[in-house]
Amino acid sequence: MECKKKICFYCRYPPGYFVQDISFDFFNYAGIHRSVKLYTTPTVYIDDITIVTDVKGSDGIVDYSIFNGGPSNDTTIEVQVLDADGIAVATSHKQNEQMIIHNVKLWWPFGMSKKPTAYMYTLKVVMTSAAGIDVYRQPFGVRTVRVTSTQLLINNKPFYCHGVPKHEDSDIRGKGLDYALIAKDFNLLKWLGATCIRTSHYPYAEEIMDQCDQQGIAVIDESPGVGITSVANFGNASLTHHLEVMNEMVRRDKNRPAVIIWSVANEPLVTVPQAEHYFKSVILHTKNLDPTRPVTFVAAVGPDGDYATKYVDILCINRYFAWYHDCGHTEVIQKQVEYDMNKWREHHNIPIIVTEYGADTVAGLHQSPSFVFTEEYQVEFLSEYHAAFDKMRKKFLVGEMVWNFADFMTKEDITRVVGNRKGLFTRQRQPKMSAHLLKKRYESIMNETISVIY
Repeated sequence: MECKKKICFYCRYPPGYFVQDISFDFFNYAGIHRSVKLYTTPTVYIDDITIVTDVKGSDGIVDYSIFNGGPSNDTTIEVQVLDADGIAVATSHKQNEQMIIHNVKLWWPFGMSKKPTAYMYTLKVVMTSAAGIDVYRQPFGVRTVRVTSTQLLINNKPFYCHGVPKHEDSDIRGKGLDYALIAKDFNLLKWLGATCIRTSHYPYAEEIMDQCDQQGIAVIDESPGVGITSVANFGNASLTHHLEVMNEMVRRDKNRPAVIIWSVANEPLVTVPQAEHYFKSVILHTKNLDPTRPVTFVAAVGPDGDYATKYVDILCINRYFAWYHDCGHTEVIQKQVEYDMNKWREHHNIPIIVTEYGADTVAGLHQSPSFVFTEEYQVEFLSEYHAAFDKMRKKFLVGEMVWNFADFMTKEDITRVVGNRKGLFTRQRQPKMSAHLLKKRYESIMNETISVIY
């Protein structure tokens, strides 16, 4: 039937036309991104393992709980803690037990020791029943995480999180799992001197998390709580789903020594009253699931008018002074950073990590004097932030994470030049001038802190 309207919006598009509206700033690739594996179990099997570690003097304390799947009658259990050479250093025959590792080797993040870091043990569990035998080997590291009003502590030593948020994104593969790319990225993280990453804005593939455990890269593990930007997101259905998402993420990653902080959301709307009940529920739920790690969300608001930050253990904030406002005016960065962070500190009296700051930069674009999108501007921009960070680094600032590790694809938009270009590296993993700036800075910070441990 022909439309009789003089001006009709829908007549400008083909029948059935629609555009997916996404509220996050990375490309929404379709398809299966990661490996899918099928496996079978005996009738009685090992369904889950929880490991909590502590340190007392030279001993490592390992509290574990083993959960059965299927009928639990007439089962026997053999539990061993194996060191990195496969030698048993503690044994038990109980499903729940506290074991002691004498002269324990601790898991330290990269950059906190001159000796080998990221030492991993294995909890080997053998469950035997009339239905058969199930064997599971759970890697773990012995380490503690704690926050004070001014510090983030790993094994009771101050840890400064200098690193990068990432994305699972590259040319050709898109978000598809790529082992060679994972190896390349971890080589670049070590070259850069990064001690930590943030899984912006969703849990990353287990293969990436395995590398963090094994190479000592600390992780702020973030849920897919991105795009919670309207009051409509705070309904019971959304809250119920968010709680379940946190259940799944904590269950998957709870035994990983690399995971030091849980992040429940990225840049959510927290300036309306409805946000308080929602985020109080999610944050306290996550703390109940795992009381051994601090919980946060990543804030993009100012220090006033916030209903949710009072429930977090550590404050993570994203700041883009001289980019999204006062664009090009690097001379205001130091003053604005210092004012903003000191106000946050006054309001909450907890440690702060700057989890994003950055400027889009087209590799190979140069200009003197510097101009936005040039490599020179990115270097000047980051340098001003660093000068501000250094004034607070030994007070209450416990981390800085430049956005982003590498350029990544986004939806088509006039504010993005073929994707987000804020990377230190191009999408093909080639360094910009800023990568060399950060390498020098991170190595300098590492040299300051490495003597603290030994």
